[in-house]
Amino acid sequence: MAATTEEQIERVRELVASIPPGTVATYGDIASAAGLSSPRTVGWIMRTDAADLPWHRVLGASGRPAPHLAHRQLAKLELEGVPIRDGRVDLAVARHRF
Repeated sequence: MAATTEEQIERVRELVASIPPGTVATYGDIASAAGLSSPRTVGWIMRTDAADLPWHRVLGASGRPAPHLAHRQLAKLELEGVPIRDGRVDLAVARHRF
C-alpha cells in the first residue's frame, strides 16, 4: 500500500469538516470523494488526526458507529437531529452527498 500523502490527509480533513450538522457520511463516501482506494485509509486518518473535526458524523457503511464509540457518537448525532433507529443511523435520510 502506498503511503498516505499530506494532501490526501488534508483532503479527508476538509471533507469531514464540510459535513453539515444533522447529516453523516460513511468512510466509503469520504474515500470516494477524496479519490482514495480504500475506506480504511479514511479510518486511519480519522483515528490519528480528527480530534478537532466533527468525527461523530462519520460512520461505517452499515450506519452503525464503532462499538467503543457508539454511546458518545449516537448521543452527539441525536442532538443534531440525525434519525437513529436501533443504534443505526438512517443513511437513506441523513447521508450527506459530496
